Amino acid sequence: MPQQAKTARVCRDCDGFAAVAITTGTHHRDGTRATLRVTCPTCQGTGCVPAAGLAHAGR
Repeated sequence: MPQQAKTARVCRDCDGFAAVAITTGTHHRDGTRATLRVTCPTCQGTGCVPAAGLAHAGR
């Protein structure tokens, strides 16, 4: 009988895209773009939520 691997639960707020880079529209002196890195506040930048953090529905 095949074993089922446990899959990590993907964060519902960021869908697994936990960190993004947003361009500000300005450039540095060397010509590169100035960016801001933003992480998901729910999963703290991991992209998945631990099973213990989920609420159990029902009795």
